[in-house]
Amino acid sequence: MSEPSFEAARKSAESWYWWGIPTFFRCPWNEDPAACDIALVGVPHSSGNGSTERDQHLGPRAVRHVSGFYRRAHGVHNYAPFEARRIHDLGDVPLPEAMNNEACVRDIEAFYARLDAAGTRPVSIGGDHSITGPIIKAIAGPGRKLSKGKPVALIHFDAHTDSYENMPHWLGARRSAAHWAAYTVHEGAVDASRSTQVGMRGHPSGLIHGGKVGGSSEALGYRVIKMSEFEEIGIEATLKIIRERAGDGPCYITFDLDCLDPSVAPGVSNLEPGFGGFSTREATRLLQGLKGLDIIGADVVCLMPTKDSPNQITAQMAMVMMFEELNLIAMAQQK
Repeated sequence: MSEPSFEAARKSAESWYWWGIPTFFRCPWNEDPAACDIALVGVPHSSGNGSTERDQHLGPRAVRHVSGFYRRAHGVHNYAPFEARRIHDLGDVPLPEAMNNEACVRDIEAFYARLDAAGTRPVSIGGDHSITGPIIKAIAGPGRKLSKGKPVALIHFDAHTDSYENMPHWLGARRSAAHWAAYTVHEGAVDASRSTQVGMRGHPSGLIHGGKVGGSSEALGYRVIKMSEFEEIGIEATLKIIRERAGDGPCYITFDLDCLDPSVAPGVSNLEPGFGGFSTREATRLLQGLKGLDIIGADVVCLMPTKDSPNQITAQMAMVMMFEELNLIAMAQQK
């Protein structure tokens, strides 16, 4: 019996998740943004959410580890993104001042400005939620290539609105995980009148006087669909609201894993165990229902591998949502 050639043996081994150097979904590692259509990027940042656990910077490595086994084609869309588009792992954003949130926000925006100049759409895994602000700033608004100079419609899945305006900083972080949804509106990167925030839930930190949960977002122009409203109107009505507001302009999706129910995503920061969150099926159906929108970028944030279960179910949930997002972007590019 003849021995297989090295290339034949290598080709056979590529299908096994435990073989080779781990990359996102076993994609080629290539740090040149101009060499691909979609860039998968890790943002190992934890200093934008100083009040909770700091281990969110370990998220990208955890997703690289688990995503190697995931399927190559989408069973609902009947689409094979890795065959249809050039999708590369660009590595992680370098963050030399990792404990300085404002320096990291600056460096993240500079990294993604390279992708915008190349016309490459990003799908990112964090990192805490402060990463979303600089990513959007780099690819949307005046002078940005991917959005054609327009602000994006933000499609924001989260247990929290992240639109604080009642305090100038969060334990010293000014462009923090709690502020990004506000400053991106004020600075022309997000069009709140076309944007929707979905899944907000949890008890407030104190009695609410003269306002309501989500009031700061609604004052900015966002449509806030709290979890209680979602449970009343359902998936299809929620998608109708999102799609009608987004229209045919550029969109950006951000998915905070704490919008999922803690039973399926225990390894996140800012858990909201007192109220049920989205099931896996609800979350994936919501993302799948965004097919056809002009998604120019997306992210998944707030994975805490050090709090995850032994089977790494939260890292796998991050992988699943990242896969849904990259399919949406790949299909949008082929329109």
